[in-house]
Amino acid sequence: MKLFVDTGNVREVETLASIGILDGVTTNPSLLAKEGGDFRHILKQICLTVQGPVSAEVVATESASMVREGRDLATIDEHIVVKVPFGKDGVKACRALTRDGIRVNVTLVFSATQALLAAKAGAYFVSPFVGRLDDVATDGMELIEQIVEIYDNYKFSTEVLVASVRHPIHVVQAARLGADICTCPAAVIEAMFKHPLTDIGLARFLKDWEKAQGIKV
Repeated sequence: MKLFVDTGNVREVETLASIGILDGVTTNPSLLAKEGGDFRHILKQICLTVQGPVSAEVVATESASMVREGRDLATIDEHIVVKVPFGKDGVKACRALTRDGIRVNVTLVFSATQALLAAKAGAYFVSPFVGRLDDVATDGMELIEQIVEIYDNYKFSTEVLVASVRHPIHVVQAARLGADICTCPAAVIEAMFKHPLTDIGLARFLKDWEKAQGIKV
């Protein structure tokens, strides 16, 4: 399963990319607005750093405007994937952009029927939001299971990009269900490195080594 970071912060991308575990980045208008500055420059820097898919979202809500904006975003870098919100206009824009050879990430997906329609429109990625479903007492990972099954049944090439990830268990569940990608805040990826037994074990090894060195002297 590929691992993306959900951020508009270039430094966070650089840090994770330097470790060698990062496959791509997802951004949205809120994340980029938080950073300030020229969003096109930020997206270009992210693309140069990760050298993988970088989702950049349109802010238009009408299909023709989405297409115009999506075409413009795609000129920033070859790694840009244009993100459009699900809906009739979003699906229509997805089809038009896909016909132009532009990769599209259909976001704000909350049902299997929405995911099916996005795939039929040629979406490159579909982004179901598991955390937001959990927030309203609905099992977000059950939706992932449904989408993976449907896409497998009909050999859709659309990749399942699990979004709105809140904690490492979401990552584990997504991987077990066969999702293609998980996009996580940097804090969630950081938490994936941690386990108290690892810390205890390392401290014990170092203590034993220091003790052995002391005996030799």
